[in-house]
Amino acid sequence: MRELSSYSCVLLLVLLALSAGSCYGFGTFGFDIHHRYSDPVKQILAVDELPAKGSPEFYSAMVHRDKIIKGRRLATANDQTPVTFLDGNETYRLDDLGFLHYANVSIGTPAVSFLVALDTGSDLFWLPCDCSKCVRGLKTSDNQMIEFNIYSLNSSNTSSKVPCSSALCEQQKQCSSPQSNCPYEVLYLSNGTSSTGVLVEDVLHLTTDEDKTKAVEAKITFGCGQTQTGSFLNGAAPNGLFGLGMDNVSVPSILANENLASNSFSMCFGVDGVGRITFGDRGSSGQGETPFNLRQSHPTYNVSITQVNVGGNTADLDFNAIFDSGTSFTYLNDPAYTLISENFNNFATEKRHTSNSSGLPFEYCYDLSANQTSFEYPIVNLTMKGGDYFFVNDPIIVISLQGGDVYCLGIVKSDNVNIIGQNFMTGYRIVFDRERMVLGWKASDCYDIEASNTLPVNPPTAVPPAIAVNPEATSGNANNTNISGASPSITSPSRHLKTLFYALTFALIPFFALI
Repeated sequence: MRELSSYSCVLLLVLLALSAGSCYGFGTFGFDIHHRYSDPVKQILAVDELPAKGSPEFYSAMVHRDKIIKGRRLATANDQTPVTFLDGNETYRLDDLGFLHYANVSIGTPAVSFLVALDTGSDLFWLPCDCSKCVRGLKTSDNQMIEFNIYSLNSSNTSSKVPCSSALCEQQKQCSSPQSNCPYEVLYLSNGTSSTGVLVEDVLHLTTDEDKTKAVEAKITFGCGQTQTGSFLNGAAPNGLFGLGMDNVSVPSILANENLASNSFSMCFGVDGVGRITFGDRGSSGQGETPFNLRQSHPTYNVSITQVNVGGNTADLDFNAIFDSGTSFTYLNDPAYTLISENFNNFATEKRHTSNSSGLPFEYCYDLSANQTSFEYPIVNLTMKGGDYFFVNDPIIVISLQGGDVYCLGIVKSDNVNIIGQNFMTGYRIVFDRERMVLGWKASDCYDIEASNTLPVNPPTAVPPAIAVNPEATSGNANNTNISGASPSITSPSRHLKTLFYALTFALIPFFALI
């Protein structure tokens, strides 16, 4: 197996190996996640050759990537300790690689590292493997080469192919005999995006998430991806996709079935692009919760929303949506899209942007003057089934145009399924509790998972369209916020521009050109 170059090792260590350790036994396992455009990542590499952060081209590319990926196949004991990846529980939002959250995972014996995208909207974990068609590396704008590891069964002492007789083999009809190698094919229907190959077994190296003192080796089933097509060759998940769905083949399901972790996991999405993932995390007291809507044929993290509050105006509206970490922005169809967008527009104080030549992927955008240093925008709150509130921390995106800056409501009109994307999950630890079949959420900055509570779980029931406050008041003191109703002490969505540009790290900056 080809190892990472020394430059690659330094890069991935800087980006991902912020903590490391090991542990035995039942527990929770976690690793840090990073968005590909997060500030900790973007400081490492130059950004000369790709769309600039905040440009309409950048956001159009991300929406295009979303439309490709979102066509995919949407398709146990209480005393267990949470576990995470051996290289640590941090994750990174890497915007130049599809605006997805990534983690460093170690597979095989000897262990080899892979930079994988984390996706709650699909099930199978696959890696580029003895591949005929896959991305083998990246080139920086100063021509530095970053080579990816490519998994090979022959290079791991603990690897084996999965036979067609396995209960996890879903394509047994394509097998010539029960002893044949089990094939797989995951179709991400838009633009011919897919991964095909054979199922394999090998060791995933984990560690307990608390003391990180002993290693846990979990035997998992994953895809040896021999051929990738479409978006996987153009920047999204170039080194593997880590499916986190409900199917038995997903890693959370395997860990639970092997009694290595409770059947629950959490992902935290920090405003700075740094996050965390922990297997076996069942949440904490005081979190908001709502039940999953389960389909027997193919269950997903689908929940019901019963009310929408925009600018303090509440409307009853029942609709379902999937919480999907593999989608950058939020996609809604009518009537939810029109209700939220039009109410947002009614309360927006800036002039609506009307140019048809800007190339903006968002419909509701507003002009900011050249000397404007702050602005206000309407709050957006969702009431989930069961009555708990989900306060959307940052529903807007600031984009730089040639004629000046605009801010946009970060919702795209969907022609099919409703998806709550990463932008709406920012500022929360989201708990996917598959034992109790509930989605949980609690405000967090993702640095102190247990103590952090930087955003109100239960927002005000009635709020003026916007209240001007010092933006620092919203960054870490929300526990003192009055949430009983409208009052001058309520933190508002008002932001200074420089703060907003820093905080909205889902505004993407690509660093690499694929090779």
